[in-house]
Amino acid sequence: MFLLLAESYLHSLDPYAIRFTESFGLRWYGLSYAVGFVIGWLFMRWFAKTGRSPLTPHQVGDVMFYAVVGVLVGGRLGYAIFYDPALLVGFTADLPFWDLLAINKGGMASHGGMLGVIIVCILFTRKHKVSSLHILDMGGLACTAGFFFGRLANFANAELWGRALPASMQGNPPWWSVKYPEEILQFDQTRLAALEPLRSAIAGDNSFLTRVVEAARDAADPAHNQVVELLRPLLTAYYPSQIFQCLTDGLLVAVILLLIWLKPRKPGVIGCWYLIIYGLLRILSESFRQPDEGVALLAGLSRGQVLSVLMVAAGAVALRICVTRDVKPLGGFLKPTAAG
Repeated sequence: MFLLLAESYLHSLDPYAIRFTESFGLRWYGLSYAVGFVIGWLFMRWFAKTGRSPLTPHQVGDVMFYAVVGVLVGGRLGYAIFYDPALLVGFTADLPFWDLLAINKGGMASHGGMLGVIIVCILFTRKHKVSSLHILDMGGLACTAGFFFGRLANFANAELWGRALPASMQGNPPWWSVKYPEEILQFDQTRLAALEPLRSAIAGDNSFLTRVVEAARDAADPAHNQVVELLRPLLTAYYPSQIFQCLTDGLLVAVILLLIWLKPRKPGVIGCWYLIIYGLLRILSESFRQPDEGVALLAGLSRGQVLSVLMVAAGAVALRICVTRDVKPLGGFLKPTAAG
Protein backbone atom coordinates (compact mmCIF):
# COMPACT_ATOMS: atom_id res chain seq x y z
CA MET A 1 0.00 0.00 0.00
CA PHE A 2 0.93 3.68 -0.29
CA LEU A 3 0.78 5.67 2.90
CA LEU A 4 0.40 9.42 2.94
CA LEU A 5 3.44 11.17 4.37
CA ALA A 6 3.06 14.95 4.34
CA GLU A 7 1.88 15.63 0.77
CA SER A 8 4.00 12.79 -0.67
CA TYR A 9 3.46 9.07 -0.65
CA LEU A 10 5.50 6.98 1.72
CA HIS A 11 6.72 3.96 -0.19
CA SER A 12 5.56 0.79 1.56
CA LEU A 13 5.18 -1.76 -1.23
CA ASP A 14 6.47 -5.28 -0.60
CA PRO A 15 8.89 -6.44 -3.35
CA TYR A 16 7.23 -9.86 -3.11
CA ALA A 17 3.90 -10.45 -4.83
CA ILE A 18 3.61 -13.68 -2.84
CA ARG A 19 5.88 -14.34 0.12
CA PHE A 20 6.38 -17.94 1.30
CA THR A 21 9.09 -17.20 3.87
CA GLU A 22 10.85 -14.05 5.06
CA SER A 23 13.33 -14.20 2.17
CA PHE A 24 11.67 -16.45 -0.41
CA GLY A 25 8.68 -15.87 -2.67
CA LEU A 26 7.44 -14.60 -6.02
CA ARG A 27 8.86 -11.15 -6.62
CA TRP A 28 7.10 -8.45 -8.61
CA TYR A 29 10.24 -8.09 -10.75
CA GLY A 30 10.20 -11.71 -11.89
CA LEU A 31 6.43 -11.55 -12.38
CA SER A 32 6.79 -8.44 -14.54
CA TYR A 33 9.16 -10.28 -16.89
CA ALA A 34 6.76 -13.22 -17.13
CA VAL A 35 3.73 -11.03 -17.85
CA GLY A 36 5.66 -9.00 -20.41
CA PHE A 37 6.77 -12.12 -22.29
CA VAL A 38 3.24 -13.57 -22.27
CA ILE A 39 1.71 -10.36 -23.65
CA GLY A 40 4.42 -10.15 -26.29
CA TRP A 41 3.82 -13.78 -27.28
CA LEU A 42 0.05 -13.21 -27.55
CA PHE A 43 0.56 -10.16 -29.75
CA MET A 44 3.00 -11.88 -32.11
CA ARG A 45 0.84 -15.02 -32.26
CA TRP A 46 -2.16 -12.87 -33.23
CA PHE A 47 -0.10 -11.29 -36.00
CA ALA A 48 0.80 -14.76 -37.28
CA LYS A 49 -2.73 -16.22 -37.04
CA THR A 50 -4.35 -13.26 -38.82
CA GLY A 51 -1.95 -13.22 -41.79
CA ARG A 52 -0.15 -10.08 -40.68
CA SER A 53 3.14 -11.96 -40.48
CA PRO A 54 4.82 -14.70 -42.55
CA LEU A 55 5.63 -16.51 -39.31
CA THR A 56 3.57 -19.49 -38.24
CA PRO A 57 2.14 -19.61 -34.69
CA HIS A 58 4.63 -22.40 -33.93
CA GLN A 59 7.53 -20.22 -35.09
CA VAL A 60 6.31 -17.42 -32.83
CA GLY A 61 6.82 -19.72 -29.85
CA ASP A 62 10.37 -20.41 -30.99
CA VAL A 63 11.03 -16.70 -31.47
CA MET A 64 9.85 -15.98 -27.92
CA PHE A 65 12.22 -18.61 -26.53
CA TYR A 66 15.10 -16.91 -28.35
CA ALA A 67 13.86 -13.53 -27.08
CA VAL A 68 13.79 -14.70 -23.46
CA VAL A 69 17.41 -15.84 -23.75
CA GLY A 70 18.38 -12.59 -25.48
CA VAL A 71 16.76 -10.39 -22.84
CA LEU A 72 18.22 -12.26 -19.87
CA VAL A 73 21.74 -12.75 -21.23
CA GLY A 74 21.92 -9.40 -23.02
CA GLY A 75 20.39 -7.50 -20.13
CA ARG A 76 22.84 -8.89 -17.59
CA LEU A 77 25.90 -8.60 -19.84
CA GLY A 78 24.79 -5.11 -20.81
CA TYR A 79 24.62 -4.06 -17.17
CA ALA A 80 28.14 -5.36 -16.57
CA ILE A 81 29.61 -3.80 -19.72
CA PHE A 82 27.83 -0.44 -19.57
CA TYR A 83 27.59 0.15 -15.82
CA ASP A 84 29.82 -2.18 -13.76
CA PRO A 85 32.63 -3.94 -15.70
CA ALA A 86 34.07 -5.30 -12.43
CA LEU A 87 31.30 -7.91 -12.48
CA LEU A 88 32.97 -9.57 -15.45
CA VAL A 89 36.17 -10.30 -13.55
CA GLY A 90 34.84 -10.75 -10.01
CA PHE A 91 34.91 -14.28 -8.56
CA THR A 92 34.22 -15.59 -5.07
CA ALA A 93 34.37 -18.92 -3.24
CA ASP A 94 30.60 -18.87 -2.64
CA LEU A 95 27.72 -19.56 -5.00
CA PRO A 96 27.25 -18.47 -7.74
CA PHE A 97 31.07 -18.00 -7.79
CA TRP A 98 31.02 -15.44 -10.65
CA ASP A 99 29.81 -11.93 -9.83
CA LEU A 100 28.16 -11.67 -13.23
CA LEU A 101 25.72 -14.39 -12.12
CA ALA A 102 25.08 -12.77 -8.73
CA ILE A 103 21.93 -10.84 -9.58
CA ASN A 104 21.95 -9.23 -6.13
CA LYS A 105 24.96 -7.24 -7.39
CA GLY A 106 23.38 -4.81 -9.81
CA GLY A 107 20.61 -5.75 -12.18
CA MET A 108 19.71 -5.70 -15.85
CA ALA A 109 20.32 -3.05 -18.51
CA SER A 110 17.48 -2.35 -20.91
CA HIS A 111 19.85 -1.33 -23.69
CA GLY A 112 21.76 -4.59 -23.24
CA GLY A 113 18.52 -6.54 -23.38
CA MET A 114 17.64 -4.86 -26.68
CA LEU A 115 21.01 -5.76 -28.17
CA GLY A 116 20.55 -9.32 -26.94
CA VAL A 117 17.16 -9.60 -28.64
CA ILE A 118 18.52 -8.17 -31.91
CA ILE A 119 21.35 -10.72 -31.95
CA VAL A 120 19.20 -13.77 -31.17
CA CYS A 121 16.54 -12.69 -33.69
CA ILE A 122 19.20 -12.54 -36.40
CA LEU A 123 20.36 -16.02 -35.39
CA PHE A 124 16.76 -17.28 -35.50
CA THR A 125 16.06 -15.87 -38.94
CA ARG A 126 19.22 -17.34 -40.41
CA LYS A 127 18.03 -20.75 -39.29
CA HIS A 128 14.41 -20.37 -40.39
CA LYS A 129 14.92 -18.18 -43.50
CA VAL A 130 12.49 -15.42 -42.53
CA SER A 131 12.91 -11.64 -42.43
CA SER A 132 14.88 -10.59 -39.36
CA LEU A 133 13.71 -7.00 -39.86
CA HIS A 134 10.05 -8.03 -39.67
CA ILE A 135 10.66 -9.99 -36.47
CA LEU A 136 12.40 -6.98 -34.98
CA ASP A 137 9.39 -4.86 -35.99
CA MET A 138 7.09 -7.13 -34.00
CA GLY A 139 9.60 -7.36 -31.17
CA GLY A 140 9.80 -3.59 -30.86
CA LEU A 141 6.07 -3.32 -30.24
CA ALA A 142 5.84 -6.53 -28.22
CA CYS A 143 8.53 -5.50 -25.72
CA THR A 144 6.70 -2.37 -24.61
CA ALA A 145 4.57 -4.45 -22.25
CA GLY A 146 7.72 -5.72 -20.57
CA PHE A 147 9.02 -2.18 -20.09
CA PHE A 148 5.67 -1.07 -18.69
CA PHE A 149 5.47 -3.79 -16.06
CA GLY A 150 9.23 -3.80 -15.48
CA ARG A 151 9.26 -0.14 -14.43
CA LEU A 152 6.28 -0.77 -12.16
CA ALA A 153 8.31 -3.55 -10.57
CA ASN A 154 11.24 -1.16 -10.13
CA PHE A 155 8.89 1.11 -8.21
CA ALA A 156 7.60 -1.77 -6.09
CA ASN A 157 11.21 -2.69 -5.28
CA ALA A 158 12.01 0.92 -4.30
CA GLU A 159 14.93 0.95 -6.75
CA LEU A 160 16.13 3.36 -9.45
CA TRP A 161 15.04 6.37 -7.40
CA GLY A 162 14.19 9.60 -9.10
CA ARG A 163 15.96 12.88 -8.48
CA ALA A 164 15.03 14.93 -5.45
CA LEU A 165 12.42 17.61 -6.07
CA PRO A 166 13.76 21.19 -6.06
CA ALA A 167 14.25 22.73 -2.63
CA SER A 168 11.37 25.12 -3.32
CA MET A 169 8.98 22.13 -3.51
CA GLN A 170 10.26 20.21 -0.48
CA GLY A 171 8.26 22.22 2.06
CA ASN A 172 4.96 21.31 0.43
CA PRO A 173 5.68 18.46 -2.01
CA PRO A 174 2.98 17.48 -4.53
CA TRP A 175 0.84 14.37 -4.10
CA TRP A 176 2.59 12.49 -6.90
CA SER A 177 6.04 12.68 -5.31
CA VAL A 178 7.37 9.82 -3.21
CA LYS A 179 9.38 9.47 0.00
CA TYR A 180 11.39 6.38 0.89
CA PRO A 181 11.82 5.29 4.53
CA GLU A 182 15.12 3.66 3.49
CA GLU A 183 16.56 7.15 3.05
CA ILE A 184 17.33 7.17 6.78
CA LEU A 185 20.20 4.77 6.01
CA GLN A 186 21.81 7.72 4.18
CA PHE A 187 21.14 10.31 6.90
CA ASP A 188 23.94 12.52 8.14
CA GLN A 189 24.64 12.79 11.87
CA THR A 190 22.31 15.75 12.33
CA ARG A 191 19.28 13.95 10.94
CA LEU A 192 20.22 10.72 12.71
CA ALA A 193 20.21 12.60 16.00
CA ALA A 194 16.63 13.66 15.30
CA LEU A 195 15.60 9.98 15.40
CA GLU A 196 16.83 9.43 18.95
CA PRO A 197 13.39 10.02 20.56
CA LEU A 198 12.22 6.85 18.80
CA ARG A 199 14.60 4.53 20.65
CA SER A 200 12.22 4.10 23.54
CA ALA A 201 9.33 3.24 21.21
CA ILE A 202 11.22 0.92 18.85
CA ALA A 203 11.90 -2.62 19.98
CA GLY A 204 12.89 -5.74 18.09
CA ASP A 205 15.70 -8.03 17.03
CA ASN A 206 16.86 -5.91 14.10
CA SER A 207 19.07 -2.82 14.29
CA PHE A 208 17.53 0.50 15.33
CA LEU A 209 17.49 2.01 11.82
CA THR A 210 16.10 -1.17 10.28
CA ARG A 211 13.31 -1.16 12.86
CA VAL A 212 12.52 2.48 12.07
CA VAL A 213 12.15 1.58 8.39
CA GLU A 214 9.95 -1.41 9.25
CA ALA A 215 7.70 0.68 11.50
CA ALA A 216 7.38 3.43 8.89
CA ARG A 217 6.35 0.94 6.21
CA ASP A 218 3.93 -1.10 8.35
CA ALA A 219 0.73 0.65 9.41
CA ALA A 220 0.04 -2.18 11.88
CA ASP A 221 3.27 -1.58 13.79
CA PRO A 222 2.54 -0.09 17.24
CA ALA A 223 5.18 2.59 16.67
CA HIS A 224 4.03 3.46 13.14
CA ASN A 225 2.23 6.73 13.86
CA GLN A 226 5.01 8.04 16.07
CA VAL A 227 7.66 7.12 13.49
CA VAL A 228 5.76 8.75 10.63
CA GLU A 229 5.18 11.91 12.63
CA LEU A 230 8.88 12.27 13.41
CA LEU A 231 10.06 11.40 9.90
CA ARG A 232 7.71 13.85 8.20
CA PRO A 233 10.10 16.81 8.15
CA LEU A 234 13.21 14.66 7.66
CA LEU A 235 12.60 12.68 4.47
CA THR A 236 13.22 14.03 0.98
CA ALA A 237 10.52 14.06 -1.71
CA TYR A 238 11.63 12.48 -4.99
CA TYR A 239 10.29 12.33 -8.53
CA PRO A 240 8.61 8.96 -9.17
CA SER A 241 10.88 8.38 -12.17
CA GLN A 242 9.96 4.69 -12.34
CA ILE A 243 6.33 5.64 -12.97
CA PHE A 244 7.35 8.29 -15.51
CA GLN A 245 9.40 5.69 -17.41
CA CYS A 246 6.63 3.11 -17.12
CA LEU A 247 4.36 5.52 -18.99
CA THR A 248 6.94 6.72 -21.52
CA ASP A 249 9.12 3.64 -22.19
CA GLY A 250 6.12 1.33 -22.16
CA LEU A 251 2.70 2.85 -22.78
CA LEU A 252 3.53 5.91 -24.88
CA VAL A 253 6.01 4.07 -27.11
CA ALA A 254 3.37 1.34 -27.71
CA VAL A 255 0.67 3.87 -28.65
CA ILE A 256 2.92 5.74 -31.10
CA LEU A 257 4.15 2.55 -32.78
CA LEU A 258 0.60 1.25 -33.08
CA LEU A 259 -0.45 4.46 -34.84
CA ILE A 260 2.51 4.23 -37.23
CA TRP A 261 1.66 0.58 -37.97
CA LEU A 262 -2.04 1.11 -38.68
CA LYS A 263 -1.19 0.31 -42.29
CA PRO A 264 1.44 -2.17 -43.56
CA ARG A 265 5.06 -0.98 -43.47
CA LYS A 266 8.24 -2.23 -45.08
CA PRO A 267 10.18 -4.63 -42.81
CA GLY A 268 12.44 -2.73 -40.45
CA VAL A 269 10.50 0.54 -40.46
CA ILE A 270 8.70 -0.13 -37.16
CA GLY A 271 11.87 -1.39 -35.51
CA CYS A 272 13.71 1.77 -36.55
CA TRP A 273 10.92 3.98 -35.27
CA TYR A 274 11.10 2.06 -32.01
CA LEU A 275 14.78 2.92 -31.61
CA ILE A 276 14.08 6.59 -32.35
CA ILE A 277 10.97 7.00 -30.18
CA TYR A 278 12.22 4.98 -27.24
CA GLY A 279 15.59 6.73 -27.38
CA LEU A 280 14.08 10.23 -27.39
CA LEU A 281 11.65 9.46 -24.57
CA ARG A 282 14.37 7.75 -22.53
CA ILE A 283 16.60 10.83 -22.85
CA LEU A 284 13.71 12.91 -21.51
CA SER A 285 12.64 10.57 -18.71
CA GLU A 286 16.23 10.01 -17.52
CA SER A 287 16.38 13.69 -16.56
CA PHE A 288 14.05 12.84 -13.65
CA ARG A 289 16.08 9.81 -12.53
CA GLN A 290 19.20 9.73 -10.37
CA PRO A 291 22.34 8.86 -12.36
CA ASP A 292 23.73 5.41 -11.64
CA GLU A 293 26.11 5.49 -8.71
CA GLY A 294 29.75 5.27 -9.70
CA VAL A 295 29.04 5.89 -13.42
CA ALA A 296 30.50 9.17 -14.66
CA LEU A 297 28.41 11.60 -16.69
CA LEU A 298 29.45 12.36 -20.26
CA ALA A 299 28.82 15.94 -21.38
CA GLY A 300 26.24 16.17 -18.61
CA LEU A 301 24.39 13.06 -19.82
CA SER A 302 23.86 9.88 -17.81
CA ARG A 303 24.98 6.54 -19.24
CA GLY A 304 21.37 5.71 -20.14
CA GLN A 305 21.02 9.01 -22.01
CA VAL A 306 24.28 8.48 -23.90
CA LEU A 307 23.17 5.01 -25.00
CA SER A 308 19.79 6.43 -26.01
CA VAL A 309 21.44 9.11 -28.16
CA LEU A 310 23.26 6.32 -29.99
CA MET A 311 19.94 4.47 -30.38
CA VAL A 312 18.30 7.51 -31.97
CA ALA A 313 21.20 8.01 -34.38
CA ALA A 314 21.26 4.32 -35.36
CA GLY A 315 17.49 4.26 -35.78
CA ALA A 316 17.49 7.34 -38.01
CA VAL A 317 20.20 5.96 -40.31
CA ALA A 318 18.57 2.53 -40.50
CA LEU A 319 15.13 4.05 -41.16
CA ARG A 320 16.49 5.87 -44.18
CA ILE A 321 17.74 2.56 -45.56
CA CYS A 322 14.58 0.56 -44.75
CA VAL A 323 12.09 2.96 -46.38
CA THR A 324 14.00 2.90 -49.67
CA ARG A 325 14.21 -0.90 -49.98
CA ASP A 326 12.14 -2.52 -52.74
CA VAL A 327 10.29 -5.00 -50.53
CA LYS A 328 6.69 -5.82 -49.75
CA PRO A 329 5.10 -4.06 -46.74
CA LEU A 330 3.94 -6.31 -43.91
CA GLY A 331 1.69 -6.07 -40.87
CA GLY A 332 -0.90 -3.35 -40.47
CA PHE A 333 -3.50 -3.26 -37.73
CA LEU A 334 -6.38 -1.86 -39.76
CA LYS A 335 -5.59 -3.23 -43.22
CA PRO A 336 -3.12 -6.11 -43.07
CA THR A 337 -1.14 -7.23 -46.07
CA ALA A 338 -1.33 -10.93 -46.81
CA ALA A 339 1.91 -12.53 -45.68
CA GLY A 340 1.88 -15.34 -48.16
